[in-house]
Amino acid sequence: MFIVRWLAAILILPCTGVIGVPWVLLWLTRTPNWGDCFRSVSSPSIWAAGILALSGLALAIWTCSFFFRFGEGTAAPWDPPKRFVVRGPYRHVRNPMIAGIFLILSAEVLLFSSLAILAWECVFVLGNLLYIPLVEEKTLLRRFGAEYDLYRQHVPRWIPRLRAWKQDGPTDS
Repeated sequence: MFIVRWLAAILILPCTGVIGVPWVLLWLTRTPNWGDCFRSVSSPSIWAAGILALSGLALAIWTCSFFFRFGEGTAAPWDPPKRFVVRGPYRHVRNPMIAGIFLILSAEVLLFSSLAILAWECVFVLGNLLYIPLVEEKTLLRRFGAEYDLYRQHVPRWIPRLRAWKQDGPTDS
């Protein structure tokens, strides 16, 4: 049953943002068919898009899996982790999952040369720049208290620290 909740969270949020909305935008703007985008495999923009997409997908899946495996929850706001998770990339930056989505959207902008997807990415970035500090972080502070407050004092929101932060104390975060 838990896997269904986790899959629903992935299908509803990230897939809508990186597949559903861009597909609708491409359809509405009558962007050339997908095959046209892959015609010149030797193009630097194709390779750059591939690297960004694979990096973003790997980061998003990796970070999402931590909530499932260690947090007993999902990335969805309606089914959040029950335990505070500070592992892997979360030791370097507070929002690596969103960074992965940014990378995927950037790849789509390059791949499809789409101003519509670029506009969507800007809206998505702006929305997260507002939502995360105004809503999500306040919710996390209420749920996890001093543990989250200590974490946010040591781990930056967007720009990763070079060395992983190591939390002192008895938690298994």
